[in-house]
Amino acid sequence: MDHITAPIFQALFQSESPRIILKAEAPEFTILDYNVAHQSVTGRTKIDYRGESIWTAYDPAIAGGEGPELLAAALEQAVAENRLIKMPVFRYDILSDETGTVIQHWWQLEILPVAKDGSAATYLLVTTHDVTKEMMSERREQELNEELAATNEELAASNEELTATLEDLQVSHIQLENFSRELEERIAQGIQAIADSERSLRSLVMTAHYPLMILRGREWIIEIANQPLVNLWDKTIDAVTGHKLMEILPEIEGQPFPEFLRQVYDSGVGYGQEEQIFHYNSPTGPTTKYVSFYYDPLCDEKGNVVGIIVAADDITTKVQQRKKLEEALAKEQSLTEEMGVLNEELAATVEELSAANEDLLVSQDEIRRKNDDLIESEARFRLLIKQAPVGICVIRSHDLYVLEANDTYLNLVGKERAELEGRTIWEAVTEAAEDYAPILNQVIHTGVPFVATEHQVTLIRYGEPEDVFIDFVYEPVLKAEGHVTAILVVAIDVTEKVKARKAIEEAGERTRLAIESADIGTFEYSYTTYAIVTSERFNEIFGVSDPRSRLELLDTFHPDDVHLSTKAHAEAAIKGKMMYEARIVHRDKSIHWIRVQAKVFYGSAGMPNKLMGTVLDVTDFKRLQQQKDDFISIASHELKTPITSLKASLQFLQRIKDTPEHALFPRLLAQAERSMEKVSSLVEDLLNVSNMDKDATVLNKTTFTVKDLLDDCCGHIREFGKYKLVFEGDSLLQVHADERRIDQVVVNFVNNAVKYAPKSSKIYLRAEQINGFAKISVRDTGPGIPLEKQKQIFERYFRVDSSGREVSGLGLGLYISADIVHRHNGEIGVHSEEGQGATFWFTLPLNHD
Repeated sequence: MDHITAPIFQALFQSESPRIILKAEAPEFTILDYNVAHQSVTGRTKIDYRGESIWTAYDPAIAGGEGPELLAAALEQAVAENRLIKMPVFRYDILSDETGTVIQHWWQLEILPVAKDGSAATYLLVTTHDVTKEMMSERREQELNEELAATNEELAASNEELTATLEDLQVSHIQLENFSRELEERIAQGIQAIADSERSLRSLVMTAHYPLMILRGREWIIEIANQPLVNLWDKTIDAVTGHKLMEILPEIEGQPFPEFLRQVYDSGVGYGQEEQIFHYNSPTGPTTKYVSFYYDPLCDEKGNVVGIIVAADDITTKVQQRKKLEEALAKEQSLTEEMGVLNEELAATVEELSAANEDLLVSQDEIRRKNDDLIESEARFRLLIKQAPVGICVIRSHDLYVLEANDTYLNLVGKERAELEGRTIWEAVTEAAEDYAPILNQVIHTGVPFVATEHQVTLIRYGEPEDVFIDFVYEPVLKAEGHVTAILVVAIDVTEKVKARKAIEEAGERTRLAIESADIGTFEYSYTTYAIVTSERFNEIFGVSDPRSRLELLDTFHPDDVHLSTKAHAEAAIKGKMMYEARIVHRDKSIHWIRVQAKVFYGSAGMPNKLMGTVLDVTDFKRLQQQKDDFISIASHELKTPITSLKASLQFLQRIKDTPEHALFPRLLAQAERSMEKVSSLVEDLLNVSNMDKDATVLNKTTFTVKDLLDDCCGHIREFGKYKLVFEGDSLLQVHADERRIDQVVVNFVNNAVKYAPKSSKIYLRAEQINGFAKISVRDTGPGIPLEKQKQIFERYFRVDSSGREVSGLGLGLYISADIVHRHNGEIGVHSEEGQGATFWFTLPLNHD
């Protein structure tokens, strides 16, 4: 089991969820290890059961139902199919070592295969979830439904509606709880599946069925990301792997996620949320999703945080359930109003009793009848309180003793019945006395009801403080003379409704901020009124102010592109979506490229109703594309010339191969060699630029004398004999640098002098020490370089002779030279006056550090 003791796996294993590791060999499934939480499941808190069969820990003698058979089948299925298996809920009672008693429990297990060598399952990680409370809750709900079915005919219609509302609330509540538990389980599964080796870790991440990635370092480099994760972002694995998270998703700046990541990195404590709004830019435009996530720190042997494991899930569809819950809460509000009507009926009953008392002297039979009516009314009242789906509590006015409270009220305040009965209300709910005792006293003294909507209060619910939002009413119960005898408290827990509303409000604000930060313009176009509503950024992109119709915008389109808008609208009416690019002309006659994306919304008759979409200025992107096309043209031209010459030389050599003494043989061979050197030089420049873009250039530094390098370089120029290379300056100057790369820079300088100053018979190479730097320069006496071109001369693909007719080249030599110098922490430049020659120079630091 040494391979299972990696820090990452242990961090997952040592959690509050009961977990056990089995050897994936049927039928025994030997127990290899377990955590402390799992001992509470088996009840064997004092006995070590490592090395025993799983059937020793899960004793069939005390298991209820088909638990052992289901577990055996699930374990064999997990090994055979090598995937995560979720078992259905089954009963398994706990036998306590201390008391010897059997405690009734229900469980749900998840079995995750773990491969040691990346193929067949070697171990099984079993996570146990205690669902006893949920099962008991379902039983209590069934009992409540049976009691509700026995209500009297007078409340039958109302109870039917209440039952339906309760069922909707219960389904929504269970769905939310299951989802929360499922998310926690899925996050735990993903995190626990990470093994000690890098290969196992990568395999587990890439094969996980939920979004998972690993960030490294303070810059959050995406080291590993699986397909579900990049699907969540609408990207690809290759596009994100190895990049910084903030480069891939710059739009999350300002959202909570970066702060949560910093918190985990600084504290070393994991953090997660069951629901968070996530804004990002997808290929179809700005997109909003709801996600649940968990960030877990990744530590080295010293406990230092070196990365973060990120697990997430897309829960957008769950929002629909939230809406259903809000509708159910609205029904609860309606029930509250019905309770007011019932209170009026109770008041009418009291009036009837008062009248009966006044007629007491008339007839004893009338008194008995009225007393019977009173008893029946009180019974109905108590039954109504008990069965009501809202919290109801009756408080005696003169001493504030609790006379009656239904189960819903007890659940709302988080108290047992014994904690309320026989006590005053503020003895039972002490935490609310400071804020609400004065209000209750005022209702008692004035007889005026108090209605509260979405009041936030901290309640001690079953021993734990909890912030809740409550709608409640203090309704005074009056005698005939107007004296308050009791207070009827009707309360509804609206915490989830308030949280959902606030989440929706925050989502709207975040969506607005995301659109503004993404520099995207938005618009809405009506197919019925032909009116268009645009954002401020939209107007800036089109160079217009507050357009009222589409025709105003068409005036800004380039004459050759106006038809693109009409064509896009025609296709959108059929396909439901729009996407096109076109040119527009601003008032200053400048041309800009735009990209329009939109979606059609249809009316009830199936006809297009409106079009909503975004517009993005892609002018810079188009310019980059043009630069790429220009470079391809230059490269094709530059490569074609030497290749053509080489091909001609080789063809001629092929003809005279049998007569090597032919007079043209040496000259053709030399010409072919020069053409090959030209092609090799061009290809080497391209490879150097490619390596620069990939940050692949590695410097191999040594200490050498600058004069020796200058004397040995440019052998091809010296052998040609036309140019003389003259050394000047400090002959003893030494530097610590990559000699081959520095030689490449000097050769580029000398080659440029030969190309652009062919009449400069002498080229001067100078080495000197200036302010802690070695300065190396190459000077010619040619025509010089115009000042406006000196500013661009070290840019990629720039050539002084842009026509390409005078000299050849891709315009990469000086760009590569600048990169080499900058990697040495030096500077590079040129000084030239037209007609006075040009001096190219660069510096290298003399301090090795």
